[in-house]
Amino acid sequence: MKKKKQEEKIETPLRLNLGCGKVKMEGFVSVDCISFPGVEVVADLMDTWPWKDNSVTEVHASHVVEHFDAMQRVHFINELYRVLIPGGKATIICPHWASCRAYGDPTHKWPPVSEFWFYYLSKEWRLGNEDKNLPGNAPHTDATYLKGGFNCDFEATWGYSLHPMVQLRSQEAQQFMVQFYKESAADVMATLIKK
Repeated sequence: MKKKKQEEKIETPLRLNLGCGKVKMEGFVSVDCISFPGVEVVADLMDTWPWKDNSVTEVHASHVVEHFDAMQRVHFINELYRVLIPGGKATIICPHWASCRAYGDPTHKWPPVSEFWFYYLSKEWRLGNEDKNLPGNAPHTDATYLKGGFNCDFEATWGYSLHPMVQLRSQEAQQFMVQFYKESAADVMATLIKK
């Protein structure tokens, strides 16, 4: 008599498209604070997020964080850290601070998002590491010392979407222009990996 093959239960990874608006991404749960057509979860991301700790494998958040002020962004990133699984990935896209895209929308909050913000998402960068003889760069921003401060630990990398005229230039010229010329970079695109 043959044994019946036991079916394996495979859980679909939970992937979220936060602040999706009317954009549907295949394989992602559409989340927004407005019940646009296609939105599957209506949620205020300034509240505790409706997902369990370590339950989300991937997050896409395009043009979301610029709608929060500085401390609201800290809440957003702490919640992101809480719900992502270890090794989980988040893609954050926002207007570059030196682009008019950062200032045109009246719902964007001050300050505009700077690339330097992504350094603060690393616990070691904030607090330092005595074993490596690294001093902390911003311990006062960590939840250890600041109520509502950063309580996350991400490895962050970022790049830019460039103005079409800048794209035609050499990489060296592009880097110079992003650093010193307004409107060279349209967006900052970051990848965060939960440590």
